Amino acid sequence: MFHTVLIAEDHQSVKISVEQTLKDLGIGEPHYAYYCDDALLRLKKAMQDGKPYDLLITDLSFDEDGREQMIGSGTALIEAARKLQPGLKVLVFSAEPNPAVVTLLFRQHDINGYVRKGREDALELKEALQTISNNKKHIPAEFQQAIRAKNAHDFTGYDIVIISQLAKGTLQKDIPLYLQQQNITPSSLSSIEKRLNQIKEVLGFTKNEQLVAYCKDHRII
Repeated sequence: MFHTVLIAEDHQSVKISVEQTLKDLGIGEPHYAYYCDDALLRLKKAMQDGKPYDLLITDLSFDEDGREQMIGSGTALIEAARKLQPGLKVLVFSAEPNPAVVTLLFRQHDINGYVRKGREDALELKEALQTISNNKKHIPAEFQQAIRAKNAHDFTGYDIVIISQLAKGTLQKDIPLYLQQQNITPSSLSSIEKRLNQIKEVLGFTKNEQLVAYCKDHRII
């Protein structure tokens, strides 16, 4: 089981609940941070002290309260934490119900587990912690079928860059220049067209506008 755990959660009541769950499993005193910036600082300090955390438990959404933050979301925190400590295990504890968002967390950010806040979440949190401690991934049953479904397309970083440019109003014929400037390959117009057509075919769309709307609705971009 884990020895050192960091909780990134801005709601005190949730943080207390997670602490109790850890205590029930015999896990020692966890540390916590109400802000993502503070969580990353704790991770850095632990690394510098030669006592890195075993597990990060984080929410995805953090309420704004006027304090300026460099990192404003759990997803951004996961990215920064993994750059700092690639082997860090990550458990997301969030109310996010969207299968597409959860799928991206597993496929793009390689999280170790996801638990949705709600009824009986304490029981599932215990199950997830035990599963992750055994070096397995915890995917809630409610998301397993959706993650494997046809419409749960595996969006790559390349896909997201292209679709994000479309969402910003960049014409498809002008995207190759942007990719070249960012040293992203393949950057040819034919490669871009082929990739967009593949995605639209999987999702059942015929127009780029439909794809952009889908990605916005599902918070992929």
